[in-house]
Amino acid sequence: MATWTLGSSIGVSQPSSCSDASVHCIPFSLRRLSFSSIIISPLKLQRQVSRRRARPVISVKMAAAEDFQEVLPPALTSASEPPPIFDGTTRLYISYSCPYAQRVWITRNCKGLQTKIELVPINLQDRPSWYKEKVYPPNKVPALEHNNEVKGESLDLIRYIDSNFEGPSLFPEDQGRREFAEELMNYLNSFRGSVVSSFKGDRNEADVAFDYIESALSKYGDGPFFLGQFSLVDIAYAPFIERYQPFLLEVKTYDITAGRPKLAAWIEEMNKVEGYQQTKGDPREHVDNFKKRFLSPS
Repeated sequence: MATWTLGSSIGVSQPSSCSDASVHCIPFSLRRLSFSSIIISPLKLQRQVSRRRARPVISVKMAAAEDFQEVLPPALTSASEPPPIFDGTTRLYISYSCPYAQRVWITRNCKGLQTKIELVPINLQDRPSWYKEKVYPPNKVPALEHNNEVKGESLDLIRYIDSNFEGPSLFPEDQGRREFAEELMNYLNSFRGSVVSSFKGDRNEADVAFDYIESALSKYGDGPFFLGQFSLVDIAYAPFIERYQPFLLEVKTYDITAGRPKLAAWIEEMNKVEGYQQTKGDPREHVDNFKKRFLSPS
């Protein structure tokens, strides 16, 4: 995890952040979103405050009776003033278009932390100079300002938020499932590389990648997600499959769910997770962005 405080050096783990309007990044229309407190399954208990108690599994449903509205703030630009940095407020710096930042945004939502972690969106094409100078020297998103330091790298941050904030646990206690979760996390870079390489070549590499996902989703029978129940693994993969599916279908006439019923069911169930729904981009914009990146003349 890349961590920065005044006077500190920077350590960086494997890349899992956006530095610019990159291959996966698209414009994101501002929306008025409804957030809810989380219901825990299978007993449907109210969200537990202490993370030291029994670690319940998150439900894909949320408590409608306690809905409130959050208006997404506009992305900050080079003309924007900085927030009052290191004032005790926990802030999540994101880009609405970055899939890496989307992972952490989803985690925040699914933990029920919308009022505890403030979103600070950054315009990556016109980013403010103070972000690099005062907040996060690597100048990437996502980054989390917490306890007077700023941490980065999306896979590190989703684990950090799950371990250090209240709300239902998003990682299993079972040792076998934890080990399988690590295997799936380690496959992420290979998955992305295989799919992206298929954009200009044949689809064989995409076949291998999505067949791996189908096989992984078949391991546990107690739910439609990678570890049976919803977890950080689903959060890690969702932003990328969200982008790959419409692009491959339109450009390659390649339906990633054809012959893969587990993947089809996973996508269907992911789309029911409110904390994820609130972060999704427009499929049309995903496709157009990928066309510009991969199909435009060099």
